[in-house]
Amino acid sequence: MNQEKTPLLELLKKHTSHHPLSFHVPGHKYGKLLNGRDHSFKDILKLDATELSGLDDLHAPEGAIMEAQKLLAALYKASNSYLLINGSTVGNLAMIMAAVGENDIVLVQRNCHKSILNGILLAKARPVFLAPDYNLEWGVAGGVAVETAREAIRQYPNAKALIITHPNYYGMVSDLEGIIKYAHQQGIPVLVDEAHGAHLIKSDYFPPSAVQLQADIVVQSAHKTLPAMTMGAYLHFNSKLINEEKVKSYLGILQSSSPSYPIMVSLDVARAYLASFSKEDASLLSQKIECFRNALSMVKGIKVLPYENNIGDPLKITIQSTTFLSGFELMQILEKHHIYAEMADPYNVLLVFPLLKADMDYSVERVVKSLKEGLRPYIHKEDPKKMIIFSKKPVAELTLNQKEQEGLAIKTVFLQDSAGKICAQQVIPYPPGIPLLFPGERIQSEDIYNIRALIEAGARFQNGEHLKNGTIKIYE
Repeated sequence: MNQEKTPLLELLKKHTSHHPLSFHVPGHKYGKLLNGRDHSFKDILKLDATELSGLDDLHAPEGAIMEAQKLLAALYKASNSYLLINGSTVGNLAMIMAAVGENDIVLVQRNCHKSILNGILLAKARPVFLAPDYNLEWGVAGGVAVETAREAIRQYPNAKALIITHPNYYGMVSDLEGIIKYAHQQGIPVLVDEAHGAHLIKSDYFPPSAVQLQADIVVQSAHKTLPAMTMGAYLHFNSKLINEEKVKSYLGILQSSSPSYPIMVSLDVARAYLASFSKEDASLLSQKIECFRNALSMVKGIKVLPYENNIGDPLKITIQSTTFLSGFELMQILEKHHIYAEMADPYNVLLVFPLLKADMDYSVERVVKSLKEGLRPYIHKEDPKKMIIFSKKPVAELTLNQKEQEGLAIKTVFLQDSAGKICAQQVIPYPPGIPLLFPGERIQSEDIYNIRALIEAGARFQNGEHLKNGTIKIYE
């Protein structure tokens, strides 16, 4: 197939070239209502159409959208691929609900995205959590070890699915191939949230994609590393263990009935961009990243963190202050110079390098210069970080499943009084990004210690302001 084609973009450009007169939604009428106003997005609105005759329909594609999805599947070598306009979130929900049902056991990596947990909740399945390896130098959770996955499957041989996150937010990877092979030998499908890995298929410079490793369903946030608009994502289906019609059905239920054409066009363009990414592009990109890492490593007051065995996503570059500065304070130094990192945690700052082609450049010198200037007052104040030790059982099920939690009264107690009680809320510290407690999980004294230690380190908790006040919700 001709991967240079962008059928959706060409169709929308042809449509707007006829200066269409709109008596249909959306209400901006191809941007005409903004005449006389200085709105930089007016050109985007010219492509913001709806399911008119000839413009195809995401929920029943037979024209340009179908062609775009076939080109996508051909590029990733998947059985079928789907455009998602509600982000990876909708793909995660759909794949989980298609794979598991009420009371089904589902094995899930503990440091997963909250949409994975929400999908399990909606399916009313029984989660069994697999603890990831923990990197003490970085202070973050990595991937699940093959041994942990094997042990989980040995304990729960009737599990309906295994859900893995690959790579993690920081670009760390584990032996996903070994996990997939063992799970498939036991007849268990593997679902992969590969939100940060849409680019991995194009070069040996990157670790292999879950699609290449024959995962059953893979969901990717194209907007994270490809030139797609926010909320643009892909779902790749390649399974003999899951009913694809159920996946399509749930996508139809969960995706907007008014899909965004600009987002779909951007997904089409992003696919064409990735398809044209050559070996020469990858070679020069590797040189640019290596030069950037070397320049950063020469800045006094920071260190550039290496991947274990040098295996990880090179687009993710994590730096850590060797002074008393936290990751948040280090990020503030960059922001004073209008340089914005992907994120910070109490220890680290994460930079996402662009997927540059050979003829492209990026102003990385600004980053190095800004760090040198900003860190100058602190370079004589070295302070090796004391990382929080975080541990969970390798394989753990809830004390109370979702059905058993229904109807139970909830009350708020002080943290020091909660040991041995059943948690009634999600406790997700960031970092390390591993859900520390789930509703239905018994609270251990170690959990209380870690919550307090994480608060002191500057971690934040999703929907957990009361945790900072020393209280937690439990089931009576």
